[in-house]
This record gives sequence, C-alpha cells and structure tokens, in this order.
Amino acid sequence: MKHLKFPSAQTILFIIAGLVTLLTWLIPAGKYDTLSYNTKTDKFTRLSLDKEIELPASQATLEDLNIKIPLGKFTNGDIYKPINIPGTYSELEAQPQGFLEFVKSPVKGIIEAADIIFLVLIIGGLIGILNKSGAFDAAIGQLVNLLKGRESLLIVLVTTSVALGGTTFGFAEETIAFFPILIPVFLAAKYDAIVGVACIFLGSAIGTMCSTINPFSTIIASDSAGINWTTGLYVRIFMLLLCLTITILYILNYAKRVKNDPSKSIIYHQKEEIEALFALKNSTNIKFNWRLKLALFVFTSCFILMIIGVSVLDWWFIEMTTVFLVGSILIGFIIKMSETEFIETFVKGASDLLGVALIIGIARGVTVLMTDGLISDTLLFYASDLTTGMSKGIFTSVLTMIYAGLSFFIPSSSGMAVLTMPIMAPLADTVGIGREIVVNTYQYGLGLFYLINPTGLILASLAVAKINFSKWLKFIMPLFIILTLVILIVLALSSYV
Repeated sequence: MKHLKFPSAQTILFIIAGLVTLLTWLIPAGKYDTLSYNTKTDKFTRLSLDKEIELPASQATLEDLNIKIPLGKFTNGDIYKPINIPGTYSELEAQPQGFLEFVKSPVKGIIEAADIIFLVLIIGGLIGILNKSGAFDAAIGQLVNLLKGRESLLIVLVTTSVALGGTTFGFAEETIAFFPILIPVFLAAKYDAIVGVACIFLGSAIGTMCSTINPFSTIIASDSAGINWTTGLYVRIFMLLLCLTITILYILNYAKRVKNDPSKSIIYHQKEEIEALFALKNSTNIKFNWRLKLALFVFTSCFILMIIGVSVLDWWFIEMTTVFLVGSILIGFIIKMSETEFIETFVKGASDLLGVALIIGIARGVTVLMTDGLISDTLLFYASDLTTGMSKGIFTSVLTMIYAGLSFFIPSSSGMAVLTMPIMAPLADTVGIGREIVVNTYQYGLGLFYLINPTGLILASLAVAKINFSKWLKFIMPLFIILTLVILIVLALSSYV
C-alpha cells in the first residue's frame, strides 16, 4: 500500500469523465424548456428540444409560465442567460455517451474553455518575461525584508484582499495568475506552498461563497429568484466576516506550525522540489534600477487594470488576455530584451503553465459530457422533488447539500443560478421561508463543495505548485467540516427568524 500513489490531476479528471459517461447510461435523459429574452426583437423565446416559440415580452407571459420574476430583470440585462421554466421537465430519449464521446470530451472541453486557457498561457508568458529580468526576485527580497518578523500579516492581507475581490465581482478564474507570483513570496517567508495556495484559493473561495454584491452569483441568483439582491444582504455580510475569520485563523495555525518546524508541512517531502521550481535568484546581487522598477510597475498595473475592467468596464477574458499580452511586450521593451530572446522566454513561460491550462480544459470536458447526455436537468428535477414536505431547518440543510452535489455537475455559479433558481426558489414559499434563504443555500452549497471540487479550479491551482490533490484534502478537510457545520447552523437559525 505504501507504494500506491494518488493519481495526478489529469488522471483524476479522466476517471471522473469516465464515471460521468457511465451515468449517462444510468440516469434518464430529460430537459426543462427554457426562456430567454431577445433584445433585438423585444420578445421572449421559449425553447424546447423540438421547437422554438416567440412570446410577447410581458409580465403576463411570465405569470402564465409561473415565473415569479419581474419583467425588468430581463429587459435591463440582469438576466441575460436562458432560464429553466418551472413545471416543464419531461423525460427524453436517452442520449448515452459512448467511448467515442468520452475520448472526444477533453478536446471539446479545451475548445470550450479556450478563453481562460489563453489567459493562463499569456500570463505564463508575462511571468516568464518578468522573471528573466530579475525584477520579480529583487522585489520579493525587499518585501520579505520589510515583513521580517511580521510574516503573518502577509497571510491576513493576501487572503482578505482576494476574498474582497471574490465577494464583490466573483474573483475566481483570475486568481490562477497569482499563484506563480505569490507562492515564491510565501516560500521566502519560510512557509510552504500549501500556505500560498490556501491564501489565494481559499480567499477567493470564501469571498465567492459569501458573495455580497457579486453580479455572477448573488445578483443573478436573486434576480432569477424574483427578489431584490439586497434581501438577505446583512446575513451574507455576517457570514463573510465569520467564515473569513475562521479560514484565516486556520491558515495561520498551520503556517505557524510549518514555520516553527518545516517537517510539519504536509508537503515536506516535496520541499526541495518545490523550492527548486520557484527558485529565486540572490536578490542582493540584483540592482533594482529604474528599468526593473518600471517593469514591475507595468506588471502590477496589468492586474489593477484587469480588476477595474472586470468590475467596472464589463471586461471578460478577451480584454483581460489582451492586457497581459500588451504588458509583456512593454516589459520586453523596457528591459531591452531582443526579439529572439523575448519570443523564446515568452514561449517558455507559457509552457510552464500548459499543464494548468490542460487541466482546465479537461474539467470543462466533464461538463460537456453531462450536457450532451441530457442528465443535468434530470438531477435538478429529482433534487427539487426531494425537498417536498420538509421542515424549515431540514429544508435549508438538505438544499445546501443538494446544491453542493449539483455543483459537481454544474460548476458555473451563473449557470447554476439561472438553471435552478426558477425551480428551487418557489420551494421556499411552500416551506414558509424567504426566497433569499434559497439564494443563500445556493451560494453556500456551491462554495463549500468548491473547496474540494475536482471539476472546479482547485486541481488547476494545485498544479501550479505540483501539489497532489490528496495533500490538499488532508489540509482542507478539518476546515471543510468546520465551515459546513457553521453554515448549516446559521442557515437553520435564519430560516426561523
């Protein structure tokens, strides 16, 4: 048994893809009709598998379809994706996915995830250019000297900052860029790579789980539930502060043990390998001249511009990727890098993150199998039926766990919201609780499973530091259990208030 090794991220995802392929043979195929708003024609489009019908864009149409959402949510763009129409689920002819579909799924997934894959590769090239200049190494050396004796502040600041991005505009996929940048900082501060991964990934996870004004989860879910997004806001703020505090204390406790005794690190056997992977040059031999300072300023500005663009200017992956590409070219000019050296360095930097990019694509392929197999709506239908007749406290706990399970099949927060809220939100009325509690169960269910969900971002995040998933599970499970208990208790209590 000692010689057994936990599979790599890619192998885990291929195993999951195989299991999902098998599920398409076991779970009945089914589909809800969907409704979308066409801005060009000012009409609703009702779509089923065999027909498409145009309907008047009116409140009466929504009421006839038993959709308790104000018309304005569609016409002003708050709900921009097709939503499921309650009561329209029907079983369909099975669409079992065979061996050919299984082997094609990673390729389809890579094509579908091309936007984020190119973002990751371009960021890898940018980091390669900056590393070649030595600016990054010199800056880390200065930062570590500045925080000497106060390294714990790094944990608090990074985790809190990333969580603020998560709770406000859904800072998630973008965090991939920060792992190769910040993990060397944590290593230089005498922590291990797990601490670096935890601060960035858990900061984002807690922030998005306890979203307050995140348009990709809280706002779109509230809109799809037919309520104002401010309803339940104070509970979400309280949960953000509570869960973030628990998480930071948990990371600090682990980090302190590692700093005092490196052998306490969960990945101690990889210490030399990871330190070599993120090897820093001797920063004392690097003159931090104006060119390196300007290069670092451009590098930092890329991330600031990305955050502003996503949160204010409605940017997405094309714009973000373009910013990093232009930034890498500017840095090449600043440090006077030759054209040949620039291309070679950029390609080498991109190749360092190629494994991460492939993991993202393979994970998306799992979703492709479920969509093509028509089993996602079936799972939603039976999940909604399961909660019928439950008491308030049990209902919130079970629905949270249902959302956690559904997130394995539908990892997208916005996709989950528009697909499930029109079906799940009315269940609150039958139980006698506010619909904002259903929105909260959606957020916390997704958020909890996100900590360990192999079809999410965790495998890609771990791949940056060559950390095995089994090591992450060993680190995260105590915190996962604590957060689960806290969330279930608070949700149950809030359902009776």
